Amino acid sequence: MDRIIKAISEDGFVSISVISSKDISERARVFHNASPVVTAALGRTLSAASIIGSSLKKDGASLTVRIDGGGPAGIILVVSDYEGNVRGYVSNPDADVPKRADGKLNVGGVVGNDGLLSIIKDFGAKEPYTGATALVSGEIAEDFAAYFASSEQVPTACAFGVLVDRDRSVLAAGGYIVQLLPGAPNELIDRVEKNVEVTGAVTDVLKTGGAEALLESIMLGFAPKIIECLNVEYRCTCSRERFLAAVLSLDKSELDDMKTAGEPIEVCCQFCDAKYVFEPAEL
Repeated sequence: MDRIIKAISEDGFVSISVISSKDISERARVFHNASPVVTAALGRTLSAASIIGSSLKKDGASLTVRIDGGGPAGIILVVSDYEGNVRGYVSNPDADVPKRADGKLNVGGVVGNDGLLSIIKDFGAKEPYTGATALVSGEIAEDFAAYFASSEQVPTACAFGVLVDRDRSVLAAGGYIVQLLPGAPNELIDRVEKNVEVTGAVTDVLKTGGAEALLESIMLGFAPKIIECLNVEYRCTCSRERFLAAVLSLDKSELDDMKTAGEPIEVCCQFCDAKYVFEPAEL
């Protein structure tokens, strides 16, 4: 099962959240029949949203991430609950672009960088908190780092990756968010950056050593103390009752037209592709 590990340095100045999200990314790929590069883009966003959502710490709270970079993939929308369970979709899951010069999937090319990364935190009271920042590269991790720097003023380093096999299945996925806490001396930035450079591609570490190995590599020399471990999954909250309520919220004239037509109505969930059929008599 996928999971998040959270830790803090011995001196209390550096916090980190690491996620292993192979199953989450694979379920998303299967649900949406996504191309390899879209699988990578959506998987990275699911990983980031899961970590951030798990920090909300209030029953019923939710996090919504929306990325619209103007690229072929269209809009990426991901929702996380307060426990880090996520669901998501992309407008054009079969979008594709040539690989980068180094042979890697061109996530930035399929997402685009002419647009915004928006985050909505809904705690169920009053107006939800909304923050947005311009996309930097469309590669996802850099864009989330920019969001934290501009919208929350928190020095942040993050990396997310999805390793896709030749048959399009996900071999490894996940990443991390590491942040300097208030009062941290500036020299800690150099130490974190060095560890990030030495660690390299997160999927290589996750494939061989899992989330624990990734955490140890990024926090080398910081004597990290694990403070929380969470099991997370791809979890859709759709139901027949919810979709029936949505259908019944249509204008009466539309409902009358459906009844007159006498044909069943089929509704499909955008997150998990589940289909619900409603007979005219139900309406």
